[in-house]
Amino acid sequence: MAAVQNDFADKVAIITGAASGIGLATSKRLRSLGATVVMADVDEARGKTVAEEIGGEFVRLDVSDAGAWREVVDGICRRHGGLDIAFLNAGITTFSATGEQLIEGFEIGELPDDAYRRIMGVNVDGVVFGVRAVVPALETRGGGAIVATASAAGVIAFPPDPIYTMTKHAVVGFVRSLAPGLIAKHITLNAVLPGAVDTNILGAGFAEKAREMGIPMIDPAQIADGVVHAITEGTTGKLWLCLAGQDPAVYEFAPVEGLGIPTNVEG
Repeated sequence: MAAVQNDFADKVAIITGAASGIGLATSKRLRSLGATVVMADVDEARGKTVAEEIGGEFVRLDVSDAGAWREVVDGICRRHGGLDIAFLNAGITTFSATGEQLIEGFEIGELPDDAYRRIMGVNVDGVVFGVRAVVPALETRGGGAIVATASAAGVIAFPPDPIYTMTKHAVVGFVRSLAPGLIAKHITLNAVLPGAVDTNILGAGFAEKAREMGIPMIDPAQIADGVVHAITEGTTGKLWLCLAGQDPAVYEFAPVEGLGIPTNVEG
């Protein structure tokens, strides 16, 4: 059910967390394919600069703000006539990681309330509010594609940051569970699961320390290719694992027998 084919020339896309990293790389990729790209971020100064550089449009958006989501999507539809693609990419870690923190234990007793609320707002609310806001606009266009950035940490245990891991497990469960209900609207909903990507989300020193530990770092442009693949591949409810030097591949959970309810998505 490919709602979005390889021709992006008449497509309008919103990308969150677009001022840097995976969001910026994907904005560049979709612009190169001819899409109109609306780049959303809380970093207004950088966002405006990079949007101008690549021929995109910048909007300031705190993805944890439900009202702001409605205003942004309504504005896109007024200015561009509709919306076809949403890449819900904005994300943060619980703390600003450093190379040293990679090998330190996570102390749950020292987790500040504000850090917890902040990461839940961006990583979970940002995806739920984003999907809720864009689905009516995509449906009005006759269908479209939504991709959320989860993480390889969404399907494995990642002890350095259990809260981040929890939020990405939430995105995985949300995507897999909601996707079947969007098929009738001709909307695909998938997630990309990057490994360790060389972006500023993990903080200064992380990439260097990770390489010393033998962890391969991925260029954000490779994840952008995975996003385009998820948009155009034609299936829904899939988890596209994006690892260094490998093509995007669907991650499959082991089946659970005996529940008496369907657990697979056919898209």
